[in-house]
Amino acid sequence: MANLTPWEPFRDVRRMHDSLDRMFDRALMGTSLSENLSFGSMPIDLYETDNDVIVKAAAPGIKPEELNITITGGRLNIRGEISEEHEDQQATYHLRERRFGSFNRSISLPASVDGDKAKADFENGILTLTIPKKEEAKPKTITIKTK
Repeated sequence: MANLTPWEPFRDVRRMHDSLDRMFDRALMGTSLSENLSFGSMPIDLYETDNDVIVKAAAPGIKPEELNITITGGRLNIRGEISEEHEDQQATYHLRERRFGSFNRSISLPASVDGDKAKADFENGILTLTIPKKEEAKPKTITIKTK
């Protein structure tokens, strides 16, 4: 006998609600929906310390000279291109998931930074950007005088 699935009239509404939640979450994080769903995105960790904004981006298989990094108006932009390897015409591919071509990732930075003093390191496929904050963005300590 066949298994019966109970009818849930709001199942599709719930799925649509979840999809919209994910879309708005992505928009609020400073990335577009197409950027998150396309090949052109790269996973990024973004955090700040008292003095710096740190960005770590996963860029496996990419050479440092294939990357172009700019900071303009509080936005970090990482562009690059992965060259396609020569495809063996005699081989029968069973799976091809690696992508080739250009990519672009743009994010808003959480503080006012000095892009001229930024440092970039690239090790084991991880790009690490250390971007110093401008003096006005750094936390200030105020001492209290007692009488």
